[in-house]
Amino acid sequence: MKAAEFLYERPASVAEALALLADEDRDATPLAGGQSLMPMMNFRLAQPGTLVDLSALEDLRGITLSDGMVRIGAMTRYVELVRSGVVADHAPLLAMALPHIAHAAVRNRGTIGGSVALADPAAEMPALLLALDAQITVQSAEGTTTHGATDFFLGMYETALEEGELVSEIAIPVAAPTDRFAFYELARRHGDYAMAGVAVARRDNAHRVAFFSISDRALRAFDAEEVLDKGGSVIDAVAALAELPYSGDLNAAIPTKKHLSGVVLTRALEAL
Repeated sequence: MKAAEFLYERPASVAEALALLADEDRDATPLAGGQSLMPMMNFRLAQPGTLVDLSALEDLRGITLSDGMVRIGAMTRYVELVRSGVVADHAPLLAMALPHIAHAAVRNRGTIGGSVALADPAAEMPALLLALDAQITVQSAEGTTTHGATDFFLGMYETALEEGELVSEIAIPVAAPTDRFAFYELARRHGDYAMAGVAVARRDNAHRVAFFSISDRALRAFDAEEVLDKGGSVIDAVAALAELPYSGDLNAAIPTKKHLSGVVLTRALEAL
């Protein structure tokens, strides 16, 4: 398949990119790493009028520490996260999960901001940000807005992003020595989309449990979190997953997703 015709722009500044995205006559879409958008365009599932390539925007790239947060520019590639000492030392859950995100060729081009903006329900990053209580900053011509991850992912490929906005930064609280994290996913082949996956964070005996690839979005398991916060068993936590809004996909029907969610949570909690 070939993509439909489109215009291409490669702005040199964030302001120029935002002006292009705000131009209603262009029907513009931002291009980050392109690892999901380009296949979607080739299958004509996405047909933007103008593609706004963000690859020249150095202001949206980089990994820093400030105010107790690991701050990651939206255009930072997965391979840069893998190689980052800041991520390894201060965001261990992210470091733990990165080798499971797609294949090396995809990690070389894919960006964290692209994954966050797309909100693929089978992708690892939205669930990781939910478990880590991350903050997502978006920028428009009018200014910036920061969303908590729990309020950002709204549905299948649906986020709190509005027309003309860009994801500019993801901020993750720095991990304390007493914090504990676990990540587990089941995939037919390492690097493929998972059939079910979970990220778990325990901070000050408060748990955050976030699943991916079991519903139409990454989602927190609030009932299981409550069980674990009260010192409940793994069996009780798995039982508390019954009311999650499961969805089937090409890999598995809903009953299988329910079973696999219990399997991945059990294995993650055993490793916590």
